[in-house]
Amino acid sequence: MKYAYYPGCSYHTSGKEYEASTRVVAKNLGLELVEIPDWSCCGATAAHGKSHLLNVALPARNLALAEEMGLDVTTPCASCYQQLAYANKCMIEDKKLKEKVNQVTGKTYNGTLKVKSIVEVIGSIAPEYIKAQIVKPLKGLKIAAYYGCLLVRPPKVTNFDDAENPMFLDNIMRLAGAETLDWPHKTECCGGSLAVSNLDIVVKMLNRIIKAAVECGANCFVVACPLCHFNLDMHQKSCNKMLGTSYTIPVFYFTQLLGLAMGLNQQDLQLGSHFTDTQKVLSMVG
Repeated sequence: MKYAYYPGCSYHTSGKEYEASTRVVAKNLGLELVEIPDWSCCGATAAHGKSHLLNVALPARNLALAEEMGLDVTTPCASCYQQLAYANKCMIEDKKLKEKVNQVTGKTYNGTLKVKSIVEVIGSIAPEYIKAQIVKPLKGLKIAAYYGCLLVRPPKVTNFDDAENPMFLDNIMRLAGAETLDWPHKTECCGGSLAVSNLDIVVKMLNRIIKAAVECGANCFVVACPLCHFNLDMHQKSCNKMLGTSYTIPVFYFTQLLGLAMGLNQQDLQLGSHFTDTQKVLSMVG
């Protein structure tokens, strides 16, 4: 399978572990990711509060570039995925908006593409094929799969998994040999970029999520969003400092643990650059 690949802005900075692990896992699963040439920011987290036209035009420019490649689009970032999927829906359903956006961007997008999260792409591979790649099953590892807000909502935009009880990440981790937990906060908001301006509010939101996972017996989180990863990983220390908790639960991208189970090199998966120490969990699975 071959896709036009949209990396997104965070993949050269705060989400570089996701970028690296996605590329090596995809390669080993036979997925060809062709980076969209001259891609630009999709406007995630900011554009929708400024202008509907801007919010559609920014991702639509990237869709037009992908359409020139003749390939459907995939991206690892949950925020980028929702932006691209939302713009795609708007451009298909609103002819007048499509004409205006194409005029603004100077690119013609005809609405012929499908937009998929990399979670959907990998989760749609035949289970037998993924299991055949597993050489170091994650036996004994209890995982809280955290989907956050944007990966599966709103369903009229995303529509590839259950919006209230999604299972794609769970199923992928089970194929990798781990146990995934039935826990109540898998789609609760982590606060996103609100942490920049209102950390006290975000700490309370994070505390509810982390506490629920710990009480269910989770050894770690898996996520599919750089911003969710940043908040859960980095701001555990903020929770401990502001609320007197003592959280030390590692947060992995799902591609990192899938790659580990596939026997890929840990340096290629960038497993050692997290804020919360990952060694305890890594030692559990060898």
